Order: sequence, then structure tokens, then C-alpha cells
Amino acid sequence: MDPRRSTFRFLAGRLGAYLAAVVVAYLLAALTATQAVVSRLEAMGVAVPVPERLAMSLRDLTGMAGMFLPMIAFALLAAFLSAALLCHRLRRYLWPWRPLVYAAAGAVALVSIHLALNLAFGLHPVAIARTWGGLLLQALAGAAGGLTYLSLARPGTLVHEPRYAA
Repeated sequence: MDPRRSTFRFLAGRLGAYLAAVVVAYLLAALTATQAVVSRLEAMGVAVPVPERLAMSLRDLTGMAGMFLPMIAFALLAAFLSAALLCHRLRRYLWPWRPLVYAAAGAVALVSIHLALNLAFGLHPVAIARTWGGLLLQALAGAAGGLTYLSLARPGTLVHEPRYAA
């Protein structure tokens, strides 16, 4: 097999998995933020029908994409590179824990966005991150992105044994 072709397949597979992970994390983070706002409105007595919920969600998905999506993409890139390096260096110890490592990397990436912006500028660009529960939901969105990346980048990684020699 041509080594350039296999390198291209490797890189294309990783890029596709990375982009899918960014999309999953962004969708979950943005939608949880929107639904948290809707639930606060309903707690104040404002009725929000389902069509309006969907319209708000779509507006937020498109409206937040210019600011929040690039932040998530950059944070997940750094997180996945760090997780890959860690798993490679400590593969004998971390192989069974790879899903946990990538989920934690994604969770830390999204939480670090919110904490860094709060520490640097004193603002919360996403209202849900003002509470611990909301920050936890954002972390879960990042964890879902990490698991998406791992499951797509290396199909079968979550169930198969390692390929290194003991």
C-alpha cells in the first residue's frame, strides 16, 4: 500500500472525527444553554410553547456559532492533542481508561473556556455557565465530544484490547 495514501486516510479519519466531536459538543452546549434560559422564563411564569422553543434553539445555534463554535474547536483541539499524548506515553496504564481520558479532556476543555473568560474579562458569554449546574452541563457536552472523537477516530477502541506488545 502506498504510504502517502495510508497517511492521508489516517489524517482524514482524525479530522473527520475531530469535526464531528466539535459539532456534537457545540450542539449540546448551545442547546443546553438555550433550554436553561427557557426554563428560567417558565419559572417566572412566561409560557414558552414548543414551536417557540425550537425557534429559540435554532436562533441560538446560528447566533452563537460565530463566537462560541471557534472557542470550542480550539479548546477541543488542545484537549484531544493532550489526551492523545498522555495516552501514548502511558499506554500500558491508560489503555482501559482511554474513554475516561478523552471524556475528561473534552469536559475540561469546555469548562476552561468559561472559567478563562470569566477570569480574564469578568463575563460569562453563555448564561448557563453562571451556575455550578450549568457549568456541569457544559462539561457533559464536552465529555460527549471527547467520547465522539474517540469512538470515530478509532472504531472499536471502546471494546477492543490494545495492539501493543506486552
